[in-house]
Amino acid sequence: MCGRYTLKTPPDQWGQLLLPIVESANAATPEGEAALDWRPRYNIAPTQNVLALTSSAEGDWILDYYRWGLVPSWAQELAIGNRMINARAETLPEKRSFSGPLKKRRCMILADGYYEWQKLGDGTKQACWISPQDDQVICLAGLWESNRRATGEEVYSCTIITTSANGFLSPIHDRMPVVLEGQAAEQWMDSDCPADEAHQLLGTTEDEFFKVTRVSKLVNNPRNEVPECLLPMGDASQ
Repeated sequence: MCGRYTLKTPPDQWGQLLLPIVESANAATPEGEAALDWRPRYNIAPTQNVLALTSSAEGDWILDYYRWGLVPSWAQELAIGNRMINARAETLPEKRSFSGPLKKRRCMILADGYYEWQKLGDGTKQACWISPQDDQVICLAGLWESNRRATGEEVYSCTIITTSANGFLSPIHDRMPVVLEGQAAEQWMDSDCPADEAHQLLGTTEDEFFKVTRVSKLVNNPRNEVPECLLPMGDASQ
């Protein structure tokens, strides 16, 4: 499960893999970062527009906004996307909604951490912010789709792919988003990469990749889009 995440890191700190895309977008207009209408996000929720990388037929990477929650091309209502914010890596080829995008409509969603809720012994849930140890932006494996039936206008949407949690994160939740790096990221974005080979890239990160910060209940409400969502327990009002 990955139902809430963050992207607070400025574009000029997105790392070598993404800098060429950022520089290209910045060159398009004098406003620089405004070319993407970027602002720091502390509590990104389903149905909102999220930044994702796709690739053109020529192999160029394109950074744009997609509605979070995949709306299949055949769907008559946008609401179906509310149930498709995540796609299980293990069953992608078997699902009608995901098998087509796996072949030709793969993407990567940009994030610098995500939230998960750990069930405690007393039945309550503790919000946790799970972020990379090096504090860098990461690319989450995803799929995208276009739909015109639901509204009469083209709607572009996406889903985040999840897999079994690694040993470090499994006490918090049994699922985690798939992170793609380096060669795996490039292969995933290559439209010439066959679906079966792309599917093989959807593994689990090493235990040492992520760190966990217990955060306040502010994040429970998606309307709370503030830096305080990330304050560690003890530094924020509970």
